[in-house]
Amino acid sequence: MTESKNSNGGGSLLDTLRAQSDAVKGQGDAARRPIEEASREIDRRLWKAFKWLDEAVAHLEVIKPHTSHEFRVNEFLTIQSPKFENGFLSFRRKPIGGIDAIEHIELFYKLAGDKQITIKIPASQVNAIESRLTTCQIRYQYRTEMDETRTHRFGVFVVDPAVLATIRFVPDYRRQTVEVTMRNVDRFESVALEFPSNAIEESVLEDLVRLVLGEANTFLRRAPLAGVGAARRPPEMTPAAYRVEKTIRNR
Repeated sequence: MTESKNSNGGGSLLDTLRAQSDAVKGQGDAARRPIEEASREIDRRLWKAFKWLDEAVAHLEVIKPHTSHEFRVNEFLTIQSPKFENGFLSFRRKPIGGIDAIEHIELFYKLAGDKQITIKIPASQVNAIESRLTTCQIRYQYRTEMDETRTHRFGVFVVDPAVLATIRFVPDYRRQTVEVTMRNVDRFESVALEFPSNAIEESVLEDLVRLVLGEANTFLRRAPLAGVGAARRPPEMTPAAYRVEKTIRNR
């Protein structure tokens, strides 16, 4: 049996469908190429940022500089000028847009004061202070003081003046942005900024380290708050396939 010809004599139906299919695939490949190239560029910038920050943290661990921050817990307790104690970075990759791309980078670090702080609180305020210390992730020891009638009059807190901070970079490959979320960096609270992906460069990272050290807050003025003037990023629908890595350096 011979292949049937179409009504115009120009070849079989399969030949026609094959040609049309190839043309559509070509258009799809051409449309995806700029997206893949943009995703690779974002991944490249983030990987470069990871290596830059990792080296900066290694130097700070050796130098252990005192920062210019004042972390106010409440009216009774402020941690003044803690020094950079230690830190490490981690990252996670997963398939995004056809490439094995960075899903997020996290920097964890600790600032520490020189000696413990003791505060004496009226008994009526003990619960509020305990709650605030727990929220700020501050370790403490507690004891009660009683008067001659064995009535609980005061609570005494011996506080470890340490601040646990995190900085997290999360790229949105579709919108070509990077959200940077900082927790306990210059005060006991969180803030998230949204950067264009092409803004993640060395000068921005330098400003971030200056913010960590309390030398300047220029970093906070480099980008708007995340979610301001734009819809928040929808959750990723890609099936989870993660690879998590972190730095391990000789002490």
